[in-house]
Amino acid sequence: MAAEQSMFSSTGRMSAPARYIAPLLDDIAAQAANADSTRSIAPDVIAAIKKNDIMRMSASPELGGLDESMVAIANELRDIAARCTSTSWCMWNHLCTFQHFAGLLGPQNIDFLKPLVAAHEWVCFPAGATSKVDSAIDGEMTVLSGVAAFGSGGRYAEWAGVVFNEDGAATPQFAMADLRHANARIDPTWDAMSLRASATDHIYYDGVPVPSSRIVPWPPKYREPFRSADHPMINQRYREDWVALSVMWLGAMATGVAEISFNETAQSIRERIAIFGTKMIERPTIHVNLGRAQALISAATDTVYAALGETDARIAAGVMPVEGDYFRQTAAGMQAVTMCDEAMKLVLRVLGGNGLREGTDFERRYRDFQAMPLHINGHVDRITEQLGRISLGLDSQNPF
Repeated sequence: MAAEQSMFSSTGRMSAPARYIAPLLDDIAAQAANADSTRSIAPDVIAAIKKNDIMRMSASPELGGLDESMVAIANELRDIAARCTSTSWCMWNHLCTFQHFAGLLGPQNIDFLKPLVAAHEWVCFPAGATSKVDSAIDGEMTVLSGVAAFGSGGRYAEWAGVVFNEDGAATPQFAMADLRHANARIDPTWDAMSLRASATDHIYYDGVPVPSSRIVPWPPKYREPFRSADHPMINQRYREDWVALSVMWLGAMATGVAEISFNETAQSIRERIAIFGTKMIERPTIHVNLGRAQALISAATDTVYAALGETDARIAAGVMPVEGDYFRQTAAGMQAVTMCDEAMKLVLRVLGGNGLREGTDFERRYRDFQAMPLHINGHVDRITEQLGRISLGLDSQNPF
């Protein structure tokens, strides 16, 4: 009997088709190869996404948002990733960094955030290695100067979160800068083999003013005060750490890329002939490798969605997250990516040289996937080392 995907029931599974972005998925897929070549997502696709309610999924009702569940957001990102991983990377960055910004800015900045949400404005958070931004006071404004690296989605965004140094401040400070200002510029420095259209570039602030009233502290271990009942929050959902959510959503995206790669490969080899006329569909090693890949993808999906579901249940119940929850979330996302990484290598083994020679989409997807296990938020070395520490009763040392 052929191993048709329809044989596998989806009853009871939390992973489900995208709802909001569904009308745009074909257009996202159609431009993926060209986006990879030009290193920029098609402008009409970006414009359509900005009109879509996916932009408001991680915003709470107080901000005019949809207050969607972590599972629902994962479903959207998972389906986008299967079509164009660069597009999903940028959308992922917007949704998880908005989570962080809303938590940091707090109830005193609701009036600033509400119009941003209503206008479907895009946010990003360039704060990677080599970033250095300083400030100067000019009346009621703080003027930012410096460079911030790894601005994923920056050229598609209206706003950037900025971590900067301020004279006399005990901790770094945070503000949101308007990227439409004449003194903000983006240098297209992202020249990697993966996610070529993710626009993960450097952003330069050449004297960009922000109202000093909107500046808030950025404590290195910000998740700790967020868990205090005395710390005011716009909504309970923002007490959940954005890094942990980002790793889980990254895990869900990984399952989307691995699943479509698996499905297309399984379909393509049914009529293919190997060396000396042997049908590939009859080769036992094909069965073994695809069987293993299918099991890994299923386990990865179940793993990350279980943690996402637990997060939604905790938010709904008004339960404060604790440090163990952070590592439960990050470990689940990290492990999902790791399992999908192995599955992608098995799919590559099945495709072989002929499969790559035929110019399928797998090569692009495989290249894009390489960025997922390398992202610092869910990097296996960072997560497992810290998880091992707390398993031994030691304090975690993660600053983020």
